[in-house]
Amino acid sequence: MSHATEFVIETQNLTKEFLGFVAVNDVNLKVRRHTIHAIIGPNGAGKSTCFNLITKFHPPTRGRILFNGNDITGHSPSQIAREGVVRSFQISAVFPHMSALENVRIGLQRRLGTSFHFWKSDKTLGILNDRAMDALERVGLQDFADELAVNLPYGRKRALEIATTVAMNPEVMLLDEPTQGMGHEDVDRVTQLIKKVSEGRTVIMVEHNMKVVANIADTISVLQRGELIAEGNYQTVSNNPQVMEAYMGSADAELAGH
Repeated sequence: MSHATEFVIETQNLTKEFLGFVAVNDVNLKVRRHTIHAIIGPNGAGKSTCFNLITKFHPPTRGRILFNGNDITGHSPSQIAREGVVRSFQISAVFPHMSALENVRIGLQRRLGTSFHFWKSDKTLGILNDRAMDALERVGLQDFADELAVNLPYGRKRALEIATTVAMNPEVMLLDEPTQGMGHEDVDRVTQLIKKVSEGRTVIMVEHNMKVVANIADTISVLQRGELIAEGNYQTVSNNPQVMEAYMGSADAELAGH
């Protein structure tokens, strides 16, 4: 496999400054195809900013972003979504009074460029319904298809968000803190879900829960104060003295405990 195709996403000297504050400093990430790549770090490490740069919600101050070896630094969020890099949002929050199925269908309509053409023929909607139902089944929400998003329990809402992203069939799926605010049962369910939907695609996730990262991430990039301080599998990064120091007190017991 050539260098260009081995890495699906690559950042080169990625830097972002806000009014003189360097939030992300010279970060070089290499995300291998068909892996789960986690970005972790203490609060204020620059994880979210890094994520926003990759998904084109912030333009970088310096540096480049490559997707399949092509420079996408100047592309808009909608351009990269069409190319196959899709970020998962809290979609259920956007249309709380629509059913789970309708939420996924709207995601599909966006991808197909038919957004909000609610006068589309029944035949087109039928095809979209089939694809939306398939996505719901993949995340175990088939029994909730007609339930309003607002009524879904929190963990199921996050599963709906993942279903909507999966329905768009992205090559690279970006998940921002997918288990945030969840109890153990939901964390376990969503962790297994991410593992399942990652088959045949690349997942990049920002995650604070070390247990989740330890269980499913192939590669972990650790940021501290905007800089990449360690990278590797869980074993490698959890034994890194700089990482243990970065997580002083708050998580190093957790890091050492796995």
